[in-house]
Amino acid sequence: MAQHSFNGGDDTTRHELAIGDALVGSRLDRALAQLLPQHSRSRLKGWIEARRVEVDRKVVSEPKFKLRGGETVSVHELAAPRAMSFAAQPMALAIVHEDTAIIVVAKPSGLVVHPGNGNWDGTLLNALLHHAPQLSALPRAGIVHRLDKDTSGILVVAKTLKAHTDLVRQLHARSVQREYLAIAHGDLQRATIVDAPIGRHPTQRTTMAVVNSGKPARTHLAIAERYGYATLLRCRLETGRTHQIRVHLAALGHPLLGDRTYLGRKFADAALPLGARTFGRQALHAQRLGLVHPESGKVCQWEVPPPADFEELLSSLRQSPPVLT
Repeated sequence: MAQHSFNGGDDTTRHELAIGDALVGSRLDRALAQLLPQHSRSRLKGWIEARRVEVDRKVVSEPKFKLRGGETVSVHELAAPRAMSFAAQPMALAIVHEDTAIIVVAKPSGLVVHPGNGNWDGTLLNALLHHAPQLSALPRAGIVHRLDKDTSGILVVAKTLKAHTDLVRQLHARSVQREYLAIAHGDLQRATIVDAPIGRHPTQRTTMAVVNSGKPARTHLAIAERYGYATLLRCRLETGRTHQIRVHLAALGHPLLGDRTYLGRKFADAALPLGARTFGRQALHAQRLGLVHPESGKVCQWEVPPPADFEELLSSLRQSPPVLT
């Protein structure tokens, strides 16, 4: 059974397969599984159904298609998503500051920072590699900290290995200043510090929780505005655990508005203005970032205003009659 592979010059490889006597009467998907054992049966079936397979130059989209023998089968292999995770992709970037050592970016909500399961491309990392190709030589393309997909706001990226090492050191030393705006359910009346360890939820492994075996986590909460049914907070992180603000507020009984992961059933029918009930993401925005510049040694600080959806949510809350005790 002759087999030839050709690089398509884009994200595909084309395989030319000759169907020999041993495969007469075989289903197309099973024949391909024998001829291309490096690929899973589910992936091969997916390519057939996606019309990426031809038999004697005619597209066949039915995995059960029976082969007679003697045919030439062409398979247009699509690169595995993981293979594209570090590809440079042209995407708009909102750059707050850039110099020879760092890039400070305002990330919109909905944008994933780093490729991972279900999001192998179209991430901030892909956009950064297109903007500054030299980042491919750095760990994680210079990304030293992250924001959740649906959290908007500011983050810093290293452009050199020296800057990367220095920023990581500052993060470990907890000297990087990160301040967020958060809108929480309920009425918080006074500033507080939440000092509670965070780790994987014991039964819901895709989420985080306050657990005794978790890593130390400390969040400073200050009251900015009170609406009775919700509170605008300024949150300052000492540590940077996954979902830290979201988990700490949920543990206090005041989860973020719009946070479907940590909201809990009792907040599903909360008496909020319409704009707050329909807010489509967690109400969290990374507003301010302060650090020591890795080259100049100067203390730097940047701030980005909340995006339009966050401002509209605040307007909806402010226009509703406050319910304060």
